Amino acid sequence: MTTAPTPQLPEHVTVYEVGPRDGLQNEAGRVPTDVKAEFVERLLAAGLPVVEATSFVHPRWVPQLADAAELLELLVDRIGDRARDLPVLVPNDRGLDRALELGCRHVAIFGSATETFAQRNLNRSLDEQFAMFEPTVRRARDAGMQVRAYLSMCFGDPWEGAVPVEQVVTAGRRLLDLGAGQLSLGDTIGVGTAGQVGDLVAAFAAAGVGPDRLAMHFHDTYGQALANTYAALQAGITTFDASAGGLGGCPYAESATGNLATEDLLWMLRGLGIGTGDPAGVDLDAVVATSAWMARQLGRPSPSAVVRALAGSGS
Repeated sequence: MTTAPTPQLPEHVTVYEVGPRDGLQNEAGRVPTDVKAEFVERLLAAGLPVVEATSFVHPRWVPQLADAAELLELLVDRIGDRARDLPVLVPNDRGLDRALELGCRHVAIFGSATETFAQRNLNRSLDEQFAMFEPTVRRARDAGMQVRAYLSMCFGDPWEGAVPVEQVVTAGRRLLDLGAGQLSLGDTIGVGTAGQVGDLVAAFAAAGVGPDRLAMHFHDTYGQALANTYAALQAGITTFDASAGGLGGCPYAESATGNLATEDLLWMLRGLGIGTGDPAGVDLDAVVATSAWMARQLGRPSPSAVVRALAGSGS
């Protein structure tokens, strides 16, 4: 396998692991809290620099994550203060209150680039969502927290179809202007293509937002996640969301299938000679073993191609 750095691509990227939150939130059944805690621990031990732990969303909307506070408390017991650095999603001020009570230091909000999904996911209009997020972001920043913003439906919406680039840039700029330090652009239903990725990054640059403030969050519905990742690398993006074993989707968009698998991303980055994690890099074998273990907990094979190749059936 080629390991020499590839010209005109970044030398190093950050893999932002979302499996414990975005991966498990779409499971039909509830995963035991101690299994979730072990999942997080194993991913950290594999060298992943960022592992998003859970979401403080109302249990009525995402019952799979109803144990968020219990999970954070368990992680603090197991790995100490480091657990408070794990990102958690907070949908609103109430979610932020819970994160503050537990001493969390890194939170994320989740917005929409389209009207329909804002209504379905947040019960707010496209414009109203920013008014909802403003006090949450302000309070989090005042408390010294890092704040990340997710923007969903950046390439296509199952109800509205193709989403205009200008609409995505406007929504993304508004989230950054609220005070978010990083904006993750989501291809929520996996319809994006490499050409669209380059166009979107260029449009943000023209609006004064460079690739250093952007991350990419791809889904593999149409098998385009790795191609889109390569296009994003060419455009200068250095942070990529991924989910161990390709777990996840979106509970509010039925056509959203699995996230880009962390193992598939790591395999491609290794072949391009692009560094990950700390100087030693992320341990691909350890991530594969973790995903195969989680597949056994869930009772089905991993959807990740690399997990299937390196761990047999992944179950």
